[in-house]
Amino acid sequence: MFTKRLYFENAYIKEFDARVLSCEEGKNGYEIVLDETAFFPEGGGQPADQGYLEDGEVTDVRDKKDYVLHICTKYLEPGTMVHGKLDWNRRFLHMQQHSGEHILSGIIHRTHGYDNIGFHMGKDFVTVDFSGLLTEDEIAEAEKMANTVVFADERILAEYPGKKELEKLEYRSKKELDGDIRIVTVPGADVCACCGTHVKRTGEIGPIKVTSSEHYKSGIRLTLQIGWMALGDYDRKQRNVKAVSNLLSAKPEEIGEAVQKQLEQMQELKQENIMLKQRIFDMLLKETPEGQEKAVLFEKGLNSVEVRRLADMLSSRAGLAAVFSGSDSEGYKYVVCSGDKDVAALGKLMNQELNGRGGGKNPMIQGSVQAEERMIRKFFEELY
Repeated sequence: MFTKRLYFENAYIKEFDARVLSCEEGKNGYEIVLDETAFFPEGGGQPADQGYLEDGEVTDVRDKKDYVLHICTKYLEPGTMVHGKLDWNRRFLHMQQHSGEHILSGIIHRTHGYDNIGFHMGKDFVTVDFSGLLTEDEIAEAEKMANTVVFADERILAEYPGKKELEKLEYRSKKELDGDIRIVTVPGADVCACCGTHVKRTGEIGPIKVTSSEHYKSGIRLTLQIGWMALGDYDRKQRNVKAVSNLLSAKPEEIGEAVQKQLEQMQELKQENIMLKQRIFDMLLKETPEGQEKAVLFEKGLNSVEVRRLADMLSSRAGLAAVFSGSDSEGYKYVVCSGDKDVAALGKLMNQELNGRGGGKNPMIQGSVQAEERMIRKFFEELY
């Protein structure tokens, strides 16, 4: 079987008619082969097209070298003519993203000599992996150069050069290729072997924006927003900026300074809170008679570090110090300290009697219990 690939001749075909060569039921639906198709199969980092064959939904498209396999929800009789219709919005987004990635990858290859070693079009963004590291300034410069190519509205060419012409041509390729090689050229930006679909002119791509970068293996991974996806990303972020602006009662262009001011105020309040809690701890310590056999305290609103600090302070005045913080409904976190008692054994007993988790080694154990305050007090009064 052989499928003629219409998308190589014209990537803008949205609907077409074709003859069904075969249709067999498969694991994920009916597997249909046509004599020709405009549906692009997944490949080269670009996802498969979706759409319809008659009224059956095409959920996936796969490349089988000589033919293209369409996964469809409806059985189609072999030998019949059928009408195909692409999900054009999905396809055009992929064309924008693929063409935009070529421009940025070509520019980074030309200016820094790095190879594109990984490319993925996700649902919400595009990622590209490069073989070397880039600074933030270098990324910004590459982004600016890429958008300059977009504004120039250059024509994107897809051709099959002859063998002699191909030998003289410098082009990017991720792997060794044989047979006819399709070369996609973006004037002033990129020359690359590619089987994907692209827009006709760079002006159709729209904005190219690098939204984040991270070290990946020995190089860098860039996350991109391109075309309509970039505008959608901008709209979401603009709504967030407006919401934060309203919450802070600050102009959108001043929210960075406003957030910094809020953080400084929070830090001041945090320091005040630490000082106030230390005063409370000192008061609690004074209220605990020195040499007391055991001291069991319940204090609300303490974090794990504070529970441990208070228990450690109390252990200087009592043979056994136990501090709990929490509530009857949500449970209590605790720390128990003792210089001469086996608190490790106590922890195991607490887990059994008070539905607890945690433990540790002498002289300190920590964890949590799911029990009411009265049951915890009873445990220390009667069982220990």
